[in-house]
Amino acid sequence: MEIFKYKYDELFDPVLEAFHKLGGSGTNQEVEETVIQLLSLTDEEVDDVHRGNTSKLSYRLAWARNYLKRLGLIENSGRALWALTSEGLKTKKIDKEQSKIIVRKLSGTTNNKNRAKKQELSNLIAKSDELNELTWEDELVDILKNIEPDAFERLSQRFLRELGFSNVEVTGKSADGGIDGKGILKIGGVLSFHVVFQCKRYTGSVSSPAIRDFRGAMMGRADKGLFITTGTFTRDAKKEAQRDGATPIDLIDGNDLAEQLRDLRLGVEVQMKEHVIIKPKWFDSI
Repeated sequence: MEIFKYKYDELFDPVLEAFHKLGGSGTNQEVEETVIQLLSLTDEEVDDVHRGNTSKLSYRLAWARNYLKRLGLIENSGRALWALTSEGLKTKKIDKEQSKIIVRKLSGTTNNKNRAKKQELSNLIAKSDELNELTWEDELVDILKNIEPDAFERLSQRFLRELGFSNVEVTGKSADGGIDGKGILKIGGVLSFHVVFQCKRYTGSVSSPAIRDFRGAMMGRADKGLFITTGTFTRDAKKEAQRDGATPIDLIDGNDLAEQLRDLRLGVEVQMKEHVIIKPKWFDSI
């Protein structure tokens, strides 16, 4: 049963409005939170999963951003960071049907029913780093979900060391009150933070009670907590992790972990295409 019922084209105007409310630019997360507020979405709608670790809201927002980019209304200056173009700053609402026609033309497709529709989708995905990223992230998260628990703990240990943690120990086998490990993070060679972590291979969503249990186990033993999972976190869990007056807990879900492993080149190889540009005028100056 589908809970989140907004289609990607129904999100065009909310996304544009979100950017205007954010001052003309924003990250994926900021835009998503603003859209949630604008549409008064329930937690059930926000947490409705599309596939793997990606919610229907996040997936359809990615499509909406891709279309708006193709229409010249937004641009991305970096991964997960977007801004309104000069045309976007002047635009508050768009005609959805007209936008579809324009995008089909930009994609080089015709109106030949299913074949054209499939070709349009393929072209759009091929030209969108964000949609491509969702595809390989799902594949990597599926692999992580199927490795042995102790292997996942060793991966988490290696992952934290690569991020700059020292004295990283895995303590999960000692049934240490829900704490799977601990480490020390030193900032600028001066400030040190004692961090405890929990790493779980979940296929579903981590809820707020799990966050509260973890916080209870770490009380008086660390400055911060880190919860790593191959699954996702419900909206309530995210709120609980950063609740005012409580020890803060940082959250890394499956997609976040996949991105970090990509950046650290842990089990992931990134191949870059070489593009050679010849500068004839350079030779004139010899």
